[in-house]
Order: sequence, then C-alpha cells, then structure tokens
Amino acid sequence: MGRKIIIWFVIFTVLLLIVPFFWGTYNRLIKREENVKMAWSQVENQYQRRADLIMNLVETVKGYASHEQETFRQVIEARANATNTNIESDQLNAENLQQFSEKQAELSYALSRLIMIVENYPDLKANENFIMLQGQLEGTENRIGVERKRFNETVRVYNTYRRRFPKNLVVGLFGFEKQDYFESAPDSDTKPDVKF
Repeated sequence: MGRKIIIWFVIFTVLLLIVPFFWGTYNRLIKREENVKMAWSQVENQYQRRADLIMNLVETVKGYASHEQETFRQVIEARANATNTNIESDQLNAENLQQFSEKQAELSYALSRLIMIVENYPDLKANENFIMLQGQLEGTENRIGVERKRFNETVRVYNTYRRRFPKNLVVGLFGFEKQDYFESAPDSDTKPDVKF
C-alpha cells in the first residue's frame, strides 16, 4: 500500500511540473506567433499607404505632364501588381515574402522613373500638393523600413524561442513552424529618392 502511494505521489508531482510547462510554453508560442502576424500586417499597412500616396502623386504629375502616358501606365500597372500581391498571415514563407518584395521593388523602379520626369517640370516641383505628397511619401518610405525591421525582430524572437530546449519539445509536439525573415528582393536595397 505504501509503495502505491509513493508511485501516485511521483506521478502527481511529475504531472504537476510537466502540465504547466507545456501549457505555458504553448501559450507563449501562440503569443509570439501572433506577434509575427501582427508585425507583418503593419508592414503591409505601410506598403499600402505607399501605394495610395503613389497614386495621388501620379494624379498630381498628370496635371503637369499629360504627355508622359507610358510612364503613368507603368506606375499604375506596377502599383496594381504590388497591391494585388498580399500574403495571408498563415502563408508567411520565404517564397511568398520574396514574391512580395519583388513586386514592391518593381513599384519602386516605376516610381523612380516618375520622379525623373518631375525634374523636367519646375512648376510641378513648386506645387503645394506635390510638395506635401513628396513629404508623406518620404516619411512612408522610412516607416516601411522601421516596420520591416520590427517584423524581422519579431520573427527572430519567435524563432529563437521555439528552438530553445526544452521548448523545442512543445514545438515538435504541436508543430509550430519556423518563420522566415522579410529580405529585400535582389537589387532593391535602395529606396527611391523622393527628394527634389
């Protein structure tokens, strides 16, 4: 009888230690995974803000340079491609992030072509609406950099946490996947210079 009590006591003690560990680790993994998703949504928000500002900029430039239709078409097309490339939070993998980055790089290239056109129109560069949009776009480019950095930092925290022992046992048991970092598309490490 005494032996059974000791066995039950040991089993109870082990469960008392293991269950809270698994429970707590699982919940912390969920929280960190949700933080990654939230950080990604902020990255997307800033890219969407940028796309909206670019369209406003195109409309402003059209009033001064109506014969630059090919450039306008390229910017509008690049913007459409960039805004149509969205990644659901449960599909944040290297391939999708790379595709997203490439579409944003195409939009940056088209924007730089638009900016080159503006150099030929001194009246446009002095336009109050244009100056305001230019400042907002410049600020948004900086916000994009900040949000991308935050996203990658959140991914680093999550990936580091899930790899640590004994937490990796819970990861294996419940299938928490590694998250990929958001890296720039090749040849897109420079943001468009929106200063005139």
